[in-house]
Amino acid sequence: MNNLSTATPLDLATTMVEILNEKNAGDLRLLHVTDQTIIADYFIICTGNSNTQIKAFAGELEFKLGEYGVKPLRTEGFSEASWIVMDFASVIVHIFNRETREFYNLERLWGDSVEVDVSGIVTEK
Repeated sequence: MNNLSTATPLDLATTMVEILNEKNAGDLRLLHVTDQTIIADYFIICTGNSNTQIKAFAGELEFKLGEYGVKPLRTEGFSEASWIVMDFASVIVHIFNRETREFYNLERLWGDSVEVDVSGIVTEK
């Protein structure tokens, strides 16, 4: 990681995917949503196996990115930890438990977006 505070949205999103992958986040997806919404350039979607793991993913993102001066504008859902949303302006991270992810199915909702290939980053677990 270099200077993330001036990184492109894709570089920031890729770094986030790397961090989440290192923590064993499940079913990582990176969606390029620029043409579908003005709220962000990228959505990251991943799954945790427990509320503790979901909180750990969010905490690790905040800690590692904070070392480079990058902090979320907002974080929602931390106390319930079935769906944590972290807004980093150009990148919004959605960390779900399996049931909540299946219910909301953001991949379908944002189906017109382009999924970025992260196979070179993500190791299947």
